[in-house]
Amino acid sequence: MQVLVTGSDGFIGKNLLVHLAERGIKNVLKFGRQHNVDDLVQLARQADVIVHLAGANRIEHGQDFQRDTVNLTRALCDALATRVSPVAVYFASSRQVGNGSDYAASKQEAERMLLSVARHAKVTLHIERLPNVFGKWCKPNYNSVVATFCHNLARELPVDCHDASAAVDLAYIDDVCAGISCFIDQASGGRETAIGELPCYRMSVGELANVLTAFRDGRDRMTTENVGVSPYRELYATFLSYLPHDDFVRTLPLHEDKRGVFVEMLKTPSAGQFSYFTAGPGVTRGGHYHHTKSEKFLVLQGQARFRFRNIVTGEQLDFTTYGDSPAVVDTIPGWSHDITNIGDSQLLVMLWASEVFDRDRPDTVPAKIA
Repeated sequence: MQVLVTGSDGFIGKNLLVHLAERGIKNVLKFGRQHNVDDLVQLARQADVIVHLAGANRIEHGQDFQRDTVNLTRALCDALATRVSPVAVYFASSRQVGNGSDYAASKQEAERMLLSVARHAKVTLHIERLPNVFGKWCKPNYNSVVATFCHNLARELPVDCHDASAAVDLAYIDDVCAGISCFIDQASGGRETAIGELPCYRMSVGELANVLTAFRDGRDRMTTENVGVSPYRELYATFLSYLPHDDFVRTLPLHEDKRGVFVEMLKTPSAGQFSYFTAGPGVTRGGHYHHTKSEKFLVLQGQARFRFRNIVTGEQLDFTTYGDSPAVVDTIPGWSHDITNIGDSQLLVMLWASEVFDRDRPDTVPAKIA
């Protein structure tokens, strides 16, 4: 099976080629900006599956949509009409079809031509009307508001919301590529797959700007938003992909005293914070209890003794953990606790706390174990 991807050097095309390579699809024909119409005709006659992504997205003159979208699709249809063997075609159209713009008109005309040839030739056609697609490698100031906002915010440039209340429908590039991959599976007959409904997210332009701005500001505050759920997970990944190379690394404040060092790594609005600390041989840290806050300690290097005392009953417990035998130690509300380096080398411990430390309400009450 040979797969032809038109627009292979564009935003969706670049991502799709990576996905196809990961799936082991090696016979991929590429049609990009360096090719001409004659090249497209020849490639279309060879392919078993055609993913038609090529076309203009944003240009200055309406006739260029005609040249880059309609004429390319016409040439593709001419090649399809002369085929003897079956072919499957996926066309990336737009949800803007019908809004009266030159861009929408060009997509609608391309749809019409493909539907016509599919009725008279051995063509299995799928038309996907895509919303605003976002993700890595999208060109800013071109066809995606997400790309433009991410690029500007990552470089401390202003973000211009012409109409903050305007709604924008978004689809993530990996979801788009997954749908195309399902179409290719159907065409190859190798798998029983179906093209599911494309996951889409709707938010206002103002909300989008606020979310992306929070991602930027969080890097300075060592905080993260709720990036474990969609669409914030996908938007955060996209924002990171626009960071300048020099911004891949951020230094963190290091707090040091005679006991060792303490470094906060990450704070979250709903899942606490992460940090690490060190302690020299014989050093004890802690000696306090919490009413509500809980913690998890993981010794990464060295040997540690954890001691606990119930502040009401006086009951005492102790546990020893080692860096070469990973074990998580939980602190329990109402139990005072401390940790002592009982080894001969430096102790290195990772710490998670269930809430971000609040100096005004620390929920940390001094209480020695013995």
